[in-house]
Amino acid sequence: MKYLVMVQGSEADYEAMVGRPTDDSPAWTKPDLKAMFEHMNAINEELSAKGEMLDAQGLAAPSTARFVTVDGDGKPVVTDGPYAETKEVIAGYWLLDCASLERVTEIAAQVARCPQPSGAPEYAVVIRPVDERGPSQD
Repeated sequence: MKYLVMVQGSEADYEAMVGRPTDDSPAWTKPDLKAMFEHMNAINEELSAKGEMLDAQGLAAPSTARFVTVDGDGKPVVTDGPYAETKEVIAGYWLLDCASLERVTEIAAQVARCPQPSGAPEYAVVIRPVDERGPSQD
């Protein structure tokens, strides 16, 4: 079964990771970043060695996001950056092929143990099964 495992964050977290603290997140130091990258790289290496990782990526800051809708005439309407009411966004993901929900839950717990500075916000790791068949009324 394929699963999308997602980590969350906010614009404040991205600012903090480049050394700019906010009210919501303390500044990360170079050792903090090194520890986080070492943790995530170890997970990637383990998942690759077991043949479970199909893809994994960190995503750029929410301020770089572009939202596209269409107007009444079907023409694109583009909004740059996250909507003001959006606080948490997907910060990165793994696309995994795992034998069971229990296994992917173990991986998500490993991701959740990622080191971070004291006082940094903690987010749940989100698991979503990939629906390769689509909805059916049968």
